[in-house]
Amino acid sequence: MRHFEPTREFARSLDSADPMRHFKERFYVKEGLIYMDGNSLGLCSKDAEQYVLEALETWKNEGIGLWSAPCADGTAYFDYQDTLGAGLAKLIGADADEVTVSTNTTMNIHQAVATFYHPTPERNKIVMDDLNFPTDHYAVKSQIRLHGYDPEQCLKFVKSRDGKLINEDDVIAAFTDDVCLALLPSVLYRSAQLVDMEKIAKAARERGIVIGFDLCHSIGSVPHDFKKIDPDFAVWCNYKYMNGGPGTVAGLYINRRHFACEPGLSGWHGNRADTKFELRLEFEHELRASGWQTGTQPILSMAPIFGSLKLYGETDIQTVREKSLNLTAYLMYLIDEKLTKYGFSVGNPRDDAKRGGHVALEHDDAIRINEAIKHNGIVPDFRFPNVIRLAPIAFYTSYEDIYEMVERIIRIMETREYEQYENKIGSIA
Repeated sequence: MRHFEPTREFARSLDSADPMRHFKERFYVKEGLIYMDGNSLGLCSKDAEQYVLEALETWKNEGIGLWSAPCADGTAYFDYQDTLGAGLAKLIGADADEVTVSTNTTMNIHQAVATFYHPTPERNKIVMDDLNFPTDHYAVKSQIRLHGYDPEQCLKFVKSRDGKLINEDDVIAAFTDDVCLALLPSVLYRSAQLVDMEKIAKAARERGIVIGFDLCHSIGSVPHDFKKIDPDFAVWCNYKYMNGGPGTVAGLYINRRHFACEPGLSGWHGNRADTKFELRLEFEHELRASGWQTGTQPILSMAPIFGSLKLYGETDIQTVREKSLNLTAYLMYLIDEKLTKYGFSVGNPRDDAKRGGHVALEHDDAIRINEAIKHNGIVPDFRFPNVIRLAPIAFYTSYEDIYEMVERIIRIMETREYEQYENKIGSIA
């Protein structure tokens, strides 16, 4: 049972006892700004900067020789995806050769669905939930059409009972004999619900359904054990909790039992290493996750991930998770103690085992309040219609940051400053 007190002195005492407090100085944190949007774009670390500059310097000095030059761990830049994949694999409990980095999340969904979706007249449905991020839906619908089927007939939505959470039993009930594939989130991007992936994956395997997960809102914040969960594939971005930089290369997990499967989207960079430069017209993919690569890798976009992985190498994902849970629990405590009287509520699960790394702060006037918050030195993240997402990041958010943020929100509500803003969503919320 956690014990909290509603004072600044108590927040400072928590910071003094925090084993991760020294990591904050490794990030570019703007003085006076409280950054709570790390679940959309993590801050730049000095380590990420270092490895980008190293790669840039190698390019300057070596030209095309960069490809065979050693990156920070001694392997060639040409094999950077294997180096980064091995580091990311540790965060999800997978084997090193089951993870690679490639393109972006949406394209990796296309790649996975193109690989594993083999519809027949009797079995052609894909199960998704109605709360997942829209890009997952767009990609899946595209793939259904490309396979000659109708998304209206083949996409099977599991509807949320309350518009906030997914019920795992409802998902499993949707696994009928006409379903061949399912794609679900690990953590819901609005409500922060952490889905019981192991329960769902087990049910899918028992029914012969290919199961994949979108880890965008859990990778780097929530540890996963893919040996236990045993999904068929997973995708994620590396620019949120992973702090890999804006639009950096995304992650792709392929369970080793599928290594012999032909990739749905083939490209030369996925060809076997020993024959890649023979430039044969017949594609032979690597029998590992990197066999799902397509084109040449963007080294300067990959380098920041190495810096992020260095930070994780100096701690561990369990320690990150423990601090993340404590930070969000402290924030929820302060919301209960100080903000509910202004009409705020918590829209995410409170159970540690059922929530990810952010808090869903809800209010009927959230759009205007969110704008006022931004103009008071806080960087939040709005999700329509009434959710202000607040993500304290274990590496660079302090407990006093959270306390100060709540105090600023109180001032906004007391002065009714939010009333001067339009009830209109901006292009980047």
